Amino acid sequence: MNTTSQKIIAVVPAAGIGKRMQSQCPKQYLTINNQTILEHTVFKLLSHPLIEHVVIVISKGDEYFQETSLTSQQNTSVVDGGTERVDSVLAGLLSIDVERFPWVMVHDAARPCVDLDDISALISKTKQHNCGGLLASPVRDTMKKSQLNNDTVQVKETVERENLWHALTPQLYKTTELVLAITKALENSMAITDESSAIEYAGYKSLLVEGKANNIKITRPEDLSLATFILSQQLSQKNNFIQVEGK
Repeated sequence: MNTTSQKIIAVVPAAGIGKRMQSQCPKQYLTINNQTILEHTVFKLLSHPLIEHVVIVISKGDEYFQETSLTSQQNTSVVDGGTERVDSVLAGLLSIDVERFPWVMVHDAARPCVDLDDISALISKTKQHNCGGLLASPVRDTMKKSQLNNDTVQVKETVERENLWHALTPQLYKTTELVLAITKALENSMAITDESSAIEYAGYKSLLVEGKANNIKITRPEDLSLATFILSQQLSQKNNFIQVEGK
């Protein structure tokens, strides 16, 4: 993949309802600074010079999307998703012109804080090794495996954290390989938690590219204030860079 000429398409699955956020609307439509989380995420992806188009996958009968500015956003398209995240990702993949976009990036709608430099690193590494990969963060805390005992959750054992990583997004793979991998996994009723798990099941290689830990996924109510802080810091750094460049 020649990243100097080959543009990338991104798929953003946004059909979930986000039960753990305890909100009246799906979490991707909660707002930060008068903009939905989904808008922050899509605009962040489109601000990267190598991402040409974003496919947004929403649920059928979505009542919120039409209220966003994304309806008039260029370089985006919208498709209907499925019951599970993997179904929505596959729906997005099947809408792609593989000849035009042989590589596809999948990114969670609820990760608006992804750093553009991390995206560049992911693209660069996959180009260098000609195989897909994902952003990930090394596990830093002591890991515990649990077990249920008389309706209480107890420690079963301590898990060695060496070689353990937190899987993040985006995840970048060859479009055809990812479609084949997901299709094969679904046909065999395999549990697919992310694109990498499908790639693993299909026997393809997958790189781990270290990304910043502030690439959080907004899942619970307290995550919203943290994401607000991170985005404000990123905006401040960007503005400072522009001011220095303009001198």
